Amino acid sequence: MGIRKKNNKNPPVLSHEFVIQNHADIVSCVAMVFLLGLMFEITSKVAVLFITVQYNVTIPANGGPEETAVNYFHYGLKDVATVFFYMLVAIIMHAIIQEYVLDKINRKMHFSKTKHSKFNESGQLSAFYLFSCLWGASILVSENLLSNPVSLWDGYPHTLMPFQMKFYYICQLGYWLHAIPELYFQKAKKEDIPRQLVYISLYLVQIAGAYILNLNRLGLVLLVLHYFVELIFHVSRLIYFSNEDRQTGFTVWAVLFVLGRLLTLSLSVLTVGFGLAGAEKQGLNIAEGSFNVLFVRVTVLAAICTTQAFMMWKFINFQLRRWREHAQTQTLKKKPSSSRSKSKKANGVNGSVGASGADSPRARKEKSS
Repeated sequence: MGIRKKNNKNPPVLSHEFVIQNHADIVSCVAMVFLLGLMFEITSKVAVLFITVQYNVTIPANGGPEETAVNYFHYGLKDVATVFFYMLVAIIMHAIIQEYVLDKINRKMHFSKTKHSKFNESGQLSAFYLFSCLWGASILVSENLLSNPVSLWDGYPHTLMPFQMKFYYICQLGYWLHAIPELYFQKAKKEDIPRQLVYISLYLVQIAGAYILNLNRLGLVLLVLHYFVELIFHVSRLIYFSNEDRQTGFTVWAVLFVLGRLLTLSLSVLTVGFGLAGAEKQGLNIAEGSFNVLFVRVTVLAAICTTQAFMMWKFINFQLRRWREHAQTQTLKKKPSSSRSKSKKANGVNGSVGASGADSPRARKEKSS
């Protein structure tokens, strides 16, 4: 993300610079239109599609008619409208964090252009990963998914989700969709755009895949695990920018990264390769939300394994680059000391040459005369 320069001159209305400077206000106005739509009966039905979670199903608890009813949700095409609205909310929150937190820190620290963009990226992602980890962990605990791992595949397809789980997926899709226009709003460098689009696409495809294929429980566990490891990395990078001697966090992250990849592969193979393969309900039934066929299982495992292999390749390249940079800094530190020792030796040689020159035959003749 590039540095946004403030101009005293107001740019022309609807120009690129005007949209970039005022994009948070523009998006806020669009979001307010949907909220105001709730106040009028004519527009409330449309506004509800964008703001509230759709496809509510009420089921009596324990099957008793007098028991408290429990609300569950499934997915559908109307979710696209809800994801769009929360994408707008993500853009607004991004701008608030950038203006009131990160920009103030940048002014105090006086970072270079490269560090400025990386600091903004890590600051935004640290806030998102922290929020998503805490929220996702609370859902895992409330749904007893950690204490009962068999529930990851038992009873598939998991077409009905509690409100918190469905809203979590809606917000995740909205956040990663908002990252695409943010490349324009934050004036991302051309060389950084392909890298950004690759990991945004990976998030969108895999989150949407888990949501659509009714693998929402497995997807939630893997997301919380992955977000926790990424949170450690970006917090370590923020600490590194404040003090370059503090690099312990990167070592902790490296260990957790490898463990996270192994745990991701293990859970995926256990759930998809063994759990779903041995489930009672087999076959493709789109109406019931069942995608438990060999082709889908192999495709899901191939996608997860390919992604983990790609991440490991990037991780190895990152570690090799760090080691090279560390080796270069060590050699640069050794060069001044070696040059000082050489200069001392040279001074000693010159002194000895001068002394021997003073005792030469020509010098003795000059002394005698």
